[in-house]
Order: sequence, then C-alpha cells, then structure tokens
Amino acid sequence: MLETLSGTIDQIVYQNEENGYTVARLKSPVHKEAIVIVGSLMPIAAGEIITADGTWKHHPSFGRQFVVDAFEISLPKDLKGIERYLESGAIKGIGPTYAKRIVDYFGTKTFDILDHKIERLEEVEGIGEKRLEKIKASWVEQGAIRNVMVFLRGHNVSLSMAQKIYRRYKEQTLEIIQNNPYQLARDIHGIGFKTADALAQEIGIDKESKDRIQSGIEHILRVLCDEGHSCYPLSGLTKHGSTLLEVEEELIKKEVQPLISGGRLIGLFPHEHCEDMILWTKQMFEYEMSIVDEIGRLINSPCFLRSVDSEKAIDWAQEKLNIEFASEQKWAIEKSMQDKIHIITGGPGTGKSTITNAILTLSEKITTKILLAAPTGRAAKRLSEITRKKASTIHSLLEMDFTQGGFKRNRTNPLQCELLIIDEASMIDTHLMSSLLKAIPTKARVIIIGDIDQLPSVGPGSVLKDLIESETIPTTRLKEIFRQAKGSRIIRNAHKVNQGQFPELEEDPKSDFWFIALEKPEEIMARILHLVTEKLPETKGFHPFEEIQVLSPMKKGVLGTLNLNIALQDKLNPSLKRVTKMGRTFRLGDKVMQIRNNYDKLVFNGDVGRIVEIDEKEEELVVQFDGQQVEYNFTEIDELILAYAVSVHKYQGSECPVIVMPIHTSHFKLLVKNLVYTGITRGKKLVILVGSKRAVAMAVKSVSTDQRFTGLKNFLQKNLDKLHQPALVDKQQSLFEEQPLEAF
Repeated sequence: MLETLSGTIDQIVYQNEENGYTVARLKSPVHKEAIVIVGSLMPIAAGEIITADGTWKHHPSFGRQFVVDAFEISLPKDLKGIERYLESGAIKGIGPTYAKRIVDYFGTKTFDILDHKIERLEEVEGIGEKRLEKIKASWVEQGAIRNVMVFLRGHNVSLSMAQKIYRRYKEQTLEIIQNNPYQLARDIHGIGFKTADALAQEIGIDKESKDRIQSGIEHILRVLCDEGHSCYPLSGLTKHGSTLLEVEEELIKKEVQPLISGGRLIGLFPHEHCEDMILWTKQMFEYEMSIVDEIGRLINSPCFLRSVDSEKAIDWAQEKLNIEFASEQKWAIEKSMQDKIHIITGGPGTGKSTITNAILTLSEKITTKILLAAPTGRAAKRLSEITRKKASTIHSLLEMDFTQGGFKRNRTNPLQCELLIIDEASMIDTHLMSSLLKAIPTKARVIIIGDIDQLPSVGPGSVLKDLIESETIPTTRLKEIFRQAKGSRIIRNAHKVNQGQFPELEEDPKSDFWFIALEKPEEIMARILHLVTEKLPETKGFHPFEEIQVLSPMKKGVLGTLNLNIALQDKLNPSLKRVTKMGRTFRLGDKVMQIRNNYDKLVFNGDVGRIVEIDEKEEELVVQFDGQQVEYNFTEIDELILAYAVSVHKYQGSECPVIVMPIHTSHFKLLVKNLVYTGITRGKKLVILVGSKRAVAMAVKSVSTDQRFTGLKNFLQKNLDKLHQPALVDKQQSLFEEQPLEAF
C-alpha cells in the first residue's frame, strides 16, 4: 500500500544521470532520524521540499528505505532550507559563501528576488556583473529544465538530455515536444527516432498517422546518410521503414509521394525502364547537384595561371629538387600544370608527396596565391610537413559563419587563390566538397590528391571515387612503387593486400611490419596491452599516448574499441579525477576523439586531443586539440569518445608512428581488404598486426560489400557534355540555369 512522506532533502547520496536513479537523505518533521529515499527522483537538489508517494522496504545492506513511486517538489521557505538549497550547487555561480551572503541580505524573500528582481543580487558583496549573468542564466535554465523533466521523467530521458533539449529550443521546449516530438530526432544529437516516437505515442499520436510515417521515412534516410549513402532505393527504404515503424510497406510507399510533392524529398528513376525510384533528402540532393554545377563552372573557365613549357619546367624542377622523376610522375606534373582540375590518386610509396612538391615548386614561379588544404587537422599538419608550407583544414579555410550558419567563403566571397591543392581527398564527404567547390575562384587551378583504395569518407558519399569513375575530370593513377619505398614492408604489404595478395608475415623484428600470431581474443587483447603499455615504450622508446595508436575494425566485442579503450585507460591513465556521464567515464589526461562536427567549437569528427581539466563544480571539462583548448559542458561530452583505440574508419587521413591492430575472425563482417589496407597505411614507422593468419586471408580475399548509394557519378556522366561547353564560361552562369537537370 502506498504511503505519503514529506520533508526536506538534506543530502544527495547518489545520482545516476542515465536513468535518474537517486539515493537521498530526507529530514521529516514526523521522524527523528533522517530517512533514506530511493527512486527516479531527478532533478531534486539539497534543500528542496518533497512530497512523495511510495512504499517502505528493507534493504539487506543499507537497511530501511522509502521507495518513491511519484513525487512533487517545491522550494524551501525557511532561511536554513533556502541557504542549504543555494549552497548545494544547483545554481551555478552560487556556492556556500555567496549562499550565506544572499540569504543574510534578502532572507525569506530570496526566491522572489531570483524570480522577479534578480539584478538586485549585485547589492550583495562580491557579486558583480559577470557572476550575476552566470547566476541568472542558471536560474532561468533550471526552472525550464524542471518543467521539461516533469514531462520527460516518465519516458526514461535523463537530466543531461533534458538540458540538451532545453538548450536547443529554450522557451519553446515543451510546445515543440507536445506538438511535434519527431523534431527532437531531427534537431538534437543523441536523441533517436525511437525516443521521439515513444514520446509521440505517449501523447496520443497514432501508429499509422501520416506525421509518424513521414517522419519515419525522413529519419531512415538520415540514418542511411550516417551510414554513408547520399541516396537510397525506395524498395530498400520501405523494408527498413516497415521494420522500424511496424507498419505495412504499402503505407510507407503511400507517404513517399507527399514528401516529394512537398519538396522534402527528391525522387528520380535511374532510367525510364526502372521501376525502383531513388530517393534523396532535399539537402543531400542539393549537395550533389552543387558539386556537378561547381565542377562545370571551374572546368569551363580559363585559368589565372599562365601556361609553361612542360619539358623545360620538369627539367628545372628535377634540378631544383635534386631528384629524377619517373615517367608516371612527369605525366602527373605536366597534366597538373595544364589542366584546370586534375586528380592524382595512388597508394603509399607511389610518389604523391614528390609530385605535390614539384607542382608547388613550379607554381611558385608563376604565382604567390597558393593554398594547401586537407580535411582534418592531422592531415593538414602532415601536408605542412611534406611541403614545408602552411596547410589548413578545409573547415578553417572556408571560415565558419557563426551568425548566419554555414561558411563565410562561398561563390560571392571566394577564397583568395590562383592554385588550390587538396590532399587526402578520399576523406571529403558530399557536404564538405560542395562547400569547398563553391568557394574556389572561377579561374583558379585545382589539384585533388588522394588514395581511391582507402575507406570512403565518414560522412555520406564516395566523392573521390565518383569523380574519378565518372571520367569527367582528368586523372593520373600512380601505380609504380619507388625503390626507397620498396624497402618498407609496410608499403609492400599494403599494396599486396590492396591487390588481393597475401602479405609477408614472416617474423622479422628489424622490419617495420610485425605479425604476432595468436588465436584467442583474450590472448590478443593481453598482447596488445603489453605492447602498448610496456614493450614498445620500454624497448623502442615510443610514447603510448603520442606515438602509438591502436586501431580495431569493430566497436563491440573483446577486441572492439569499447573494450580496448577501457582496458588501455586503466593501464595508461589510472587518474582518480574523473567524470562519468551518459555511460562514459573520462579521466584527467585521457586521450579522446571528437565524433561529430561541432562548428561552434571548431572541432571536427576525428580530431584527437587530451583532457587537460575537469571542473566538477562548473560541470565542465577542457580538451586540448593541437594547442587549441576547447570547453565542454558535461551535457556535451557524448561528442567525445576515448581514443586509446579507435576504428580504422575514424582514423583515416591520420598517421601515427606506430599502429597496433587486432585481426581476428570474430571481425568477419568487417574483414575486407580496403579496411585492412587503410589500417596498415596509417603507420609511419611500425605496424603490428596481432591475430590469426586465417583472418588476414579472409580480409585479403574479401571485397567490401559496403556499397554506397550515391548519385554523383551518374549526374556527372549525364551532364558530361555540359561540363565542356566554353559558351557557359562567358556568361558565368550555373550549369542548370537554362535547362532542367537530366534524369538520374
């Protein structure tokens, strides 16, 4: 039978922000001793008054407890309770000292002052304008979050997630949740369709309603974009939709056309006899169209740079650089000095860096307006090291526009360059390539360099592959491995794997490629820990944080990144200063990776840094990325993961002196040659594979089944003739202004 209990929260003993489970001590006027209450009680704070319905139970270890079933909270009314509440840390900017000063000054009117005349806090000694703003923001946010939590408490939404929701929508939070809960899945990282759908059904939205099905279709396309697709066949989408929404496929097909008619989706048929429509979100379609449009603009315009005598120029560059170019390299250099856009692709050891330096050396004789760019900070740093010139990330080159959103550099405000060299282009996704091309001056020359055989970008699309396979842009494919590179087993084995051949695994401790044969996952795990934390640092002098990177094909399992990270964290960083939020524990000094683009903070997917500060009082931690310190509120740290071990996909475009990678048959779904090839090519001085030869054989023989659906290649081929019409140049017009886009 339920009983009612009232009193003041004296102490919060424990809180789990994932599910709201709380253990607290309560002082009740009708009980002499403090009572332990337990349950999903968030967001209560010390000093608050609670009235709870629940039952008494006896815990074998902790004794008598009151298990709360439902509760209401209110702010304290007596001076002691008000001071206790203020000093609890519930309001940022107020600690024990200021709590006492505020209560001594305003007495029982304190909460009324906070609600209606908060500026008067400046009358209290020590509270200035800066602290007042902090208190004010926290008080307003806390009240709003409290209302949100009352609504969300029954739906297993954590306090930290409620704070995220509030920060996104502010005073519109409850209105949006009640009117269109599916908007949460679109707008807020960390809230999936299922969470939004559960809320929707709680407030009475029918399972077969148009809003639900249409939102589900858009959600599925966004998920497919996260998996790398820029578009998707209708037949496949309806199957996904039927499983997710638990409705008939015909209902899903029925709601596709209204989304197309309303402009929220784009649907095209590959050819007139095909009955399976291809679907894009409007945004992804516009990105792919933009790439085609901008390439046409660039190809069909004259170049700023004057032409050169190729033979003389190459002879001069050879003398200047004290190197003799191979015929393949000469061709790449010559075409790069002639073509408006030229792509250079090839694996490790094929001379991409030599060619880049030669192009730079020659181009510097005819222009000073040269820009170098790469998709990530690490890739840009490597490009700088190769060329001894400044290289930027594409994001920093384009300059974020925090007032309007997007980038400041675009068609109307182009980059100031006559030559742009882009490295590690396989990592560039559809959105970023669209933004970059828009910002390139019409008469500039563009050199695109990348390895087409690496894994595709983390974001949607296979841009480099589509550009090359469309055959609309002149391309040099480098195949010859040069003598100095042939001495490296890393390079030889990378090419063997890429060509479907079994790599050299014979034991040779003097080489730069080791293979350690072990069969059991637990043994592989133990050997990796020993290598990273003991053997390599002690015998080879490699720093485990800065010079060793563990890569794994998978996230889950004994040898997945999740398990490896926990084990490596315990071994390498037993720091006691830590924070646990959203199921993740971070310690001071941890190596972490950003897992989504955050344009406000100017950190991007794949950036690796170290935690240099954890402030529990302010609920913030600070991460240092290549000299830049970035602050994270505790509610934002789901953007970070531990990075002692990361997926091969996440590490593409980066390099490390030492790569250690498990390879086991338990990874069979991901044992494909381009993944192993990409992992091997991340190592500069030493690559160590730990696992079974059978798993290596599986990888070498397997071709990736991870087909990406994109429209870019087809759109480029359909518009091939338009990409070479000089008449368009003089008018400086879009490819598609005068006539509609041809069918996909």
